[in-house]
Amino acid sequence: MREIGNRLPNPKAKRLFAAIRRHGPVSKFDLQKLCGLTPSTLTRLLDELCVAGWIEEHGLGESSGGRRPVLYRIRPRHRWVFGLDISRTYSKLVLCDLTLEKIDSVAWPMTDRMTPDALTDLVTRAVSEFCERHGIKRNRILGLGIGAVGPVDRTGGTILNPLYFPAEGWSNVPICAMMERLLSVPVLIDNGANTALLGEYWTGAPNEYRHVLYVRAGVGLRSAMMSNGQLVYGAVDMEGAVGHMIIQTDGPPHPVRRHMFGCLESFVSIPVLERQAISRIKQGRRTVLTEWIDQPEQVDFPLLIRALQADDRMVTELFVQAATYFGIGLSNLLNILHPELVILGGPLIATNELFYRTCIQVALKNALYYPDYQVLFSRGNLSDDAIAIGAAAAVVSRVSE
Repeated sequence: MREIGNRLPNPKAKRLFAAIRRHGPVSKFDLQKLCGLTPSTLTRLLDELCVAGWIEEHGLGESSGGRRPVLYRIRPRHRWVFGLDISRTYSKLVLCDLTLEKIDSVAWPMTDRMTPDALTDLVTRAVSEFCERHGIKRNRILGLGIGAVGPVDRTGGTILNPLYFPAEGWSNVPICAMMERLLSVPVLIDNGANTALLGEYWTGAPNEYRHVLYVRAGVGLRSAMMSNGQLVYGAVDMEGAVGHMIIQTDGPPHPVRRHMFGCLESFVSIPVLERQAISRIKQGRRTVLTEWIDQPEQVDFPLLIRALQADDRMVTELFVQAATYFGIGLSNLLNILHPELVILGGPLIATNELFYRTCIQVALKNALYYPDYQVLFSRGNLSDDAIAIGAAAAVVSRVSE
């Protein structure tokens, strides 16, 4: 994979850029405390970064008795960055500036015809359209970040063997090499849970929380963890690990990995909810779903949400049960990791309040040290944009690495 261009070569300049990105708009006085630089070195580096276009003066701060200090911030449109979310139900491309403000976006459904070649062709055309629409020259593009369903090989730039993709051909895809060849810009990849966490972190309050957990619940379960502002990585891709947490040893088999019994994803996922609803309809359970379909197999997630909103008793039971199991899984994560903030995302969280509130109540009830241990739960700020904007954030972070 290509290296992200335009990295700052000076370690002190990198440290300064990172501090301004994290704390800006910020004064020279505060930057001196944050970076430990001498006044002369700090002044010189600020001037160099301003001349190079990476930062800019941005108003005046509050006075502490003398002149009001000049504030510095990242210059938003010095460079542009793309973020690509490759998920099971849809994929999305976003165009962002250096502060991760979304400038443009487009999404495509992941049908049974959306092969890697089909998607990369759409992304290539969309990048050209965005550049033309917004007057962006290719040499001003910092790079493309990809957040994909795991597992992924970050070093090799490859999507490995994800589950549940509708189209064929998504195993061992050298996606970074493919996109670099088509776009002639640097491309990097991480799993979608990690990039979603990065997106929420950098567009939220990056100085407020050090230990953050992200869990996404949808077609499968995906998770990421941040400690002291850094993503936590293991020996292998950890994105799908939370879904394979065993919570009932004699429970049902995993929907795909049939040799695994009683793992969290066997109780909590969209395919499981759909399959449970179909089974109960065949058993003769009363439900409004039977008024909307001809055959039980026609039940899908949008219909389940519609029935839930209609206060259907059977469907409500299914969602409460799934949320309860999900809460048990969350309590295990709380007891092991003790995050300060837990961000929950994905269709199961975004589409109904019942699931969200139930899983939180169960998690806190079973959390060690609670209520002395106070953990905040959130749906985040970015919703469906989190993975793509976080992928763009990963590219911006490379400037100061």
